[in-house]
Amino acid sequence: MKKILGLVGETGSGKDTFCQYIEKLSKKVFCFRFSDPLTETLRIFFDKVKKEDQQWLAIALRQRFGNNILGKGIENKIKKIKNGIIVLNGIRVWDEYKMFKSLGGKIIYITAPSKIRWQRIKKRGEKKDDDVSFQKFLEIEKAETEILIPKIGKIADFKIENSGSEKYFHKEIKNILKKF
Repeated sequence: MKKILGLVGETGSGKDTFCQYIEKLSKKVFCFRFSDPLTETLRIFFDKVKKEDQQWLAIALRQRFGNNILGKGIENKIKKIKNGIIVLNGIRVWDEYKMFKSLGGKIIYITAPSKIRWQRIKKRGEKKDDDVSFQKFLEIEKAETEILIPKIGKIADFKIENSGSEKYFHKEIKNILKKF
């Protein structure tokens, strides 16, 4: 049997940390990021990927192939999995949300205040443009690929306010997992 969880949350809210933690709890966990195809494509050309470049590529792909192009890629991967926990990380548009809900999944909204998230991304240094000023961070958050996140979060099945300790975050994750 497979259980499907979808994560929606602003940059630096803790979606990747959620995936890393749940992978430690069970061997049958499969985490997919909606941004993986974007990152893989950009890494063909660049050593370090920028969030702004991912945003541009996502918009270009959606304009050309439809708003659910990234969702279709993820859906094809999900169909190959027979059992386990599947986590889809980074739902950002309504078509991805609808596709996800049609699979019977539950959505978790992970959020935190912008100042905390900005500090987290500066520390992680995952993308070339993670080390930006707070003002630039807020500007990046206004991009077309980011603006629906809070709206989708409002109708999520669960919400985690991830502004406390890592221990608290792990406790919240376990509480949600018990409900499945």
